[in-house]
Amino acid sequence: MQPSSRRPRRQRPSRPFATPRLAAPQNEHTRTPVVMSWSGGKDSARALFELQRDERYEVVQLMTSVSEEFRRVSHHGVREELVRAQAQALGLPLTLVYLPSGQSCTNEVYEQIMGDTMTMYKARGISTIAFGDLFLEDLRAWREANLAKAGMSGIFPIWKRDTRELSLEIIALGFKAILTCVEGNVGSRFAGRLFDLALLRNLPDSVDPCGENGEFHSFVYDGPCFAEPVAVRLGQIVTRDGRHYADLLPQKAASSPDAWNDVAGGWDRDARGNA
Repeated sequence: MQPSSRRPRRQRPSRPFATPRLAAPQNEHTRTPVVMSWSGGKDSARALFELQRDERYEVVQLMTSVSEEFRRVSHHGVREELVRAQAQALGLPLTLVYLPSGQSCTNEVYEQIMGDTMTMYKARGISTIAFGDLFLEDLRAWREANLAKAGMSGIFPIWKRDTRELSLEIIALGFKAILTCVEGNVGSRFAGRLFDLALLRNLPDSVDPCGENGEFHSFVYDGPCFAEPVAVRLGQIVTRDGRHYADLLPQKAASSPDAWNDVAGGWDRDARGNA
């Protein structure tokens, strides 16, 4: 499977779901600088797109947590190099926050590492972090409480959006995503599939269309805010600890079975990303 290949940027079709731009402040320099908490998934991408159309804000950086040992995005299982490629295609700097793997990444350790990262942003004059969360109230409260400790605040551009409508909108806007991690109760047949209308029709009724309850996670390789697609291909699909993973590789890379055996279980400690 070759979801994408590098090519000149095509002309985008009209976007019936696009949010009208909000008025910019009178003084352009009053735009609020924002760091986007970036999982690499479709919800993060949709939230980023929303912010980039809101002239009250300026997204200045992406921030992604990855396993320090295995160099994959927490819970999504996506390789670090592919997140770097996303950032390049989006034209934004990327901060990678490295987390210990497994049980060594306690809440205390996680909060300390993220606290240090927030202190770094604060010193640069950035006090706002954006998230692609949709409706999990306890997760939002936890984020906001931790941000408050560092004198920071959070914004949630797609909060409380109807997930059925949002899933259709993501597709209509031209975002291209692949499911990289799927919970066992969803089914292995969904791992590695494109996030498209056919997938939405096939999802069990019990599964949220955006996977907001953690049913699945995704990787966006193209969309209206990408200067060019991220060239990826599908490697192995494996099952570990009740989850089904699709290994996405850079277009020219080869999949290593040993790598899957080594990193299995190293991605799952932090489930705080967006699908």
